[in-house]
Amino acid sequence: MINVLYADPTTQTLETELLGVPVQVRAIPIQYHSDLGDGNTITTKKPGKPYPSEQVTATYTQEGWYDITLTTTFAGQFSVDGGEWQDIDGTIEIASDPVPLFSKSLESRLVNPDIPVDEETDPWIPPRNPDTEGHRDPAATHREL
Repeated sequence: MINVLYADPTTQTLETELLGVPVQVRAIPIQYHSDLGDGNTITTKKPGKPYPSEQVTATYTQEGWYDITLTTTFAGQFSVDGGEWQDIDGTIEIASDPVPLFSKSLESRLVNPDIPVDEETDPWIPPRNPDTEGHRDPAATHREL
């Protein structure tokens, strides 16, 4: 199954005062690096879009729990007292907290329609423990989109 990856590409503006003068600083997302937790990584300038878009996607080759981490690279600008925006040299990278994902290999099987489905539990997702951790993809690569 394809996993759709996306980030919120919102520019962040911070306002402060320096020696009594209003100053604005804005951080503009310019690059996204996803570590899929199995050795595969993706770097892109595209933030991706929610499903059904498949602008930025990944698949896992093995079943198990994985932690996905997104590192966003921001460029900066500043404005003093409402003046023109000026670029700040360099960039800053901010990593997200890991997002756990269980990759499951699904297969069709016959079920008894007379037994009700318990929708309070998900039989497809096992508890996370050493036996259910995902494995490194032996063919792991870095992709640039």
